[in-house]
Amino acid sequence: MLSYSEFGDIPATADTPALIIVHGLYGSGRNWGVIAKRLSDSRRVITVDMRNHGTSPRMPSQSYPDMAQDLADLITHLNIPVDVCGHSMGGKAAMVLALTHPQLLRRLIIADIAPTAYGHTQQMYIDAMRKVDLSAITRRSDAETQLAEQGVDRALQSFFTQSLDVPGKAWRLNLDVLEAEMPKIIGWPTDISGHFDGPTLFLSGGASDYVRPEHRPTIKALFPAARFAKLPGAGHWLHAEKPREFEAAARIFLDA
Repeated sequence: MLSYSEFGDIPATADTPALIIVHGLYGSGRNWGVIAKRLSDSRRVITVDMRNHGTSPRMPSQSYPDMAQDLADLITHLNIPVDVCGHSMGGKAAMVLALTHPQLLRRLIIADIAPTAYGHTQQMYIDAMRKVDLSAITRRSDAETQLAEQGVDRALQSFFTQSLDVPGKAWRLNLDVLEAEMPKIIGWPTDISGHFDGPTLFLSGGASDYVRPEHRPTIKALFPAARFAKLPGAGHWLHAEKPREFEAAARIFLDA
């Protein structure tokens, strides 16, 4: 089962479900710790490590049906009402969860991703992480310096190194599987059907092009109650770039 962390002690109810936060590629639940703690003032919040990330099991597949089933198994284990928020890869996994197990969640937040295949790759970041000389690392900032030398953006340096086990001198990422499964990660399963009628917010970065106008007909067909909003000045990693604004938008939607 997926590794997860809990924030807050407010009981989950039908009126105030717990919020499960699903990170994106190369992330972990740790990336969402600050937002989770702040949102836990009004609801129970759970952050997960997806398969092949953080402290969750290492598996040979990174397909969206498999990731969605991981989430379904976790929700069934928790046996509480939940809302789900997913970013990027985690957003696609959350969408497949909602389409295949709609009875398991109430509301859905999808952060800067659409139910479509993309033409770009995230391979360059695997290459950058592999080039880090882990034997020379004594603190996270050492790895950040090496990533900076490879041209990795400052915000992403901190994001990636939250998945670094400094004492163990290893990444908490199964880079081999993530590389092999990259076509599935940037893709979208073509055999997924159905729709999720619950309230759904597609929250995008104003400076990102991941969710475009031409995606809206597909989104509305799968998620008829979908609403759209943008965070001005934010890119794809909108929760890291604009955490307070992201928190505020999520809170308004979840409390509506």
